[in-house]
Amino acid sequence: MILDFTYQRRKGIRNLTVVLLQAFMIVYAVLIFYPLFNMVISSLKATREIFQNPFGLPETFQFENYKAVWIDRGFGRYFKNSFFVTAVSMIFVVFLGSMAAFGVSRYRYRLRTWIYMLFLSGIMLPLKAAIIPLFMIIKNLGLMDKHVSVILIFIAMGLPSTVFILSGFMKTIPMDLEYAARIDGCNDWMIYRRIVMPVTGSAIALVTIYNAVPIWNDFFFPLVFIQSDSLKTLPIGLSTFFGQYATNWSLLFTGLSIAILPMLFLYLFMSKYFIRGMTAGAIK
Repeated sequence: MILDFTYQRRKGIRNLTVVLLQAFMIVYAVLIFYPLFNMVISSLKATREIFQNPFGLPETFQFENYKAVWIDRGFGRYFKNSFFVTAVSMIFVVFLGSMAAFGVSRYRYRLRTWIYMLFLSGIMLPLKAAIIPLFMIIKNLGLMDKHVSVILIFIAMGLPSTVFILSGFMKTIPMDLEYAARIDGCNDWMIYRRIVMPVTGSAIALVTIYNAVPIWNDFFFPLVFIQSDSLKTLPIGLSTFFGQYATNWSLLFTGLSIAILPMLFLYLFMSKYFIRGMTAGAIK
């Protein structure tokens, strides 16, 4: 009887703990999603209504805000520029970073540790601290006011973390898989493409989300290296809604609502692989 009472007591404490954790997670989810919800609702209001009723639903849905932002303000052009810069940067970050991680993790040679530490030093040294010499290099190369200037910078920003994450995953792949592939006639390139890369799919998703979001949201480097309005990215385009004496808040919220869509879809599409990569890294 005492054992039954102790068991029931522990079960009750465990159930109470689960309920409290669920309640905490619900409150946390509300705190995270309500600002996003309010941003979308505000994009369907006029600027005066945003100040009069900031937390309520709009009296009249102003869908023309999206037309005004996308066409009249040229937001579609900024969106394409950001998509192009982010996509090209991520292709090279994943491709070059995975190849470097493969060379660091799967081969044994004298300078392997030094090369690995060289990549890790890029995590500790932010490129923004070297903006003056970086500006001079880009200017001397004749790359000012071109997308390739920020693409090269974003590639340099993403490679250190990519090599660090992917090399950790690649080191856990058993060498027996590589030996079996070599017996079947695979060379290094085929082992990298057919054996290592499919196994590290969850790590690739982790690296993609980890690097794509800062590239998509970066304001500093496009502001410094791009001057033409036709080449500006989304963060720079959003700054055009801030006037000297007034700010068009309805169009600003509309632009923000459009800007978050690609990264939201990217996370939803890769969330399963992202969580798998995070938990695998935690286990290691």
